[in-house]
Amino acid sequence: MSDKFFYKGRQDARQHHTAHGGFQTKASQKSGSKKFPLTLVVTSEARRQEVEAQVAEANLHANITVDAREGAVESITELTALLNKVTTVTTAKMPSRNDPCHCGSGAKFKKCCG
Repeated sequence: MSDKFFYKGRQDARQHHTAHGGFQTKASQKSGSKKFPLTLVVTSEARRQEVEAQVAEANLHANITVDAREGAVESITELTALLNKVTTVTTAKMPSRNDPCHCGSGAKFKKCCG
């Protein structure tokens, strides 16, 4: 009962999460670099040349293997993920009411086009 009235914080302080290896906050590997190349599997030699052209165009490095067995499945998901990165879309800022109009009339935006 006396613990409730004289509580002085946590009795057993927990160690910081980095003491045990922790979370990696900075990625030390970049997919498609010389040190960490992409691993791709294609089904034909012609397809390999197409994929090599895409890899070279994107300045990436990849280990491409050809699996010509019956029913083999192509695996290029790493490449498509890197090539189809989502980019931030920025739109043109609307002028404020007292700025000059963007049509070039010289009047304020609020009296011309706004």
